[in-house]
Amino acid sequence: MKLRLLISAVGLALGGLSLLGSAPPAASSAEPAPEGAARATFAGGCFWCMEPPFDKIPGVVSTTSGYAGGKVVNPSYKQVSAGVTGHTEVVQVVFDPEKVSYQKLLGVFWANIDPFDGGGQFCDRGSQYRTAIFYADDAQKRAAQASKDAIEKSAKLPGSIVTEIAPLDAFYPAEDYHQDYYKKNVRHYQRYRRGCGRDRRLQELWGKSDH
Repeated sequence: MKLRLLISAVGLALGGLSLLGSAPPAASSAEPAPEGAARATFAGGCFWCMEPPFDKIPGVVSTTSGYAGGKVVNPSYKQVSAGVTGHTEVVQVVFDPEKVSYQKLLGVFWANIDPFDGGGQFCDRGSQYRTAIFYADDAQKRAAQASKDAIEKSAKLPGSIVTEIAPLDAFYPAEDYHQDYYKKNVRHYQRYRRGCGRDRRLQELWGKSDH
């Protein structure tokens, strides 16, 4: 977490912004999805790192970093990163169900997290970095649980999966400087990801992945 805060502060300074100076959007959910599109919301630790694997999937319309799973209305990054709101960092994926299935997105999600880590993800520690699948309806709930059960029964990985499956009560988009961070601050993002040991741990768990 300290590494990411430092990199974020450097990136914002270069952009002439203050780390805490940008207020989050007032809306409690993102704008309506395009007609026929659906939403999937996943928590996999740092939301900077969860946008890229979904953005490259055909059928994904957009990804938005944000916060979910807490009790405070319209939380700021400062509040969430301090672990005082109950939220975790998430990415909300808008997708075309005719081009990509929710099950496919679940596969991408699992391949990009450590589902056995109950204390955070990689170098980011605390409940604000916990893993979770926030479902929008009963169909997503059933699919999410089925995917979790399949991994637990596969016997390929040791330990119990601690990833939460919960209803999405509210989604709050993160501040603008967090959106598409991996595109807007390439060097800082790569330094953070490498320093956090994310890819090393993912390869240990899942092997080499295209996601």
